[in-house]
Amino acid sequence: MAISLAQRVLRTLSAALVLAAAVGAQEASKSEKPPGTARLRIEVTAGDKNKPVDSASVYVRYVEERTLRKDKKIEMNVKTNKEGIARVPDVPKGKVLIQVIAEGWKTFGRWYEVSADEEVVKIKLEKPPRWY
Repeated sequence: MAISLAQRVLRTLSAALVLAAAVGAQEASKSEKPPGTARLRIEVTAGDKNKPVDSASVYVRYVEERTLRKDKKIEMNVKTNKEGIARVPDVPKGKVLIQVIAEGWKTFGRWYEVSADEEVVKIKLEKPPRWY
């Protein structure tokens, strides 16, 4: 059974439309954030002059609550850029643990309450205790 040229063109166009719709749905889902979540911007500085800390490890931990199963513990690790800024997308609103580890500085850790859609957390690292 031979397929006519018009049927081939019709199949190709329908496949292209389905693919375009799928790509459009993906793009829309990337730009929108899920409801009940927030975006964190963590600014890490250190020392007396509040200089930005480059390549500091920032750990963000929170608990994702579930109704039918055991709660899921989530951990993310991001690094700060040259300006000392780390961005964390799609963190659920509520209690979030932020820990910062940077070479040459005292380790920092604290629980934060995230309530806004976009929040800025400013962290100042201190000098480590001196060992004798």
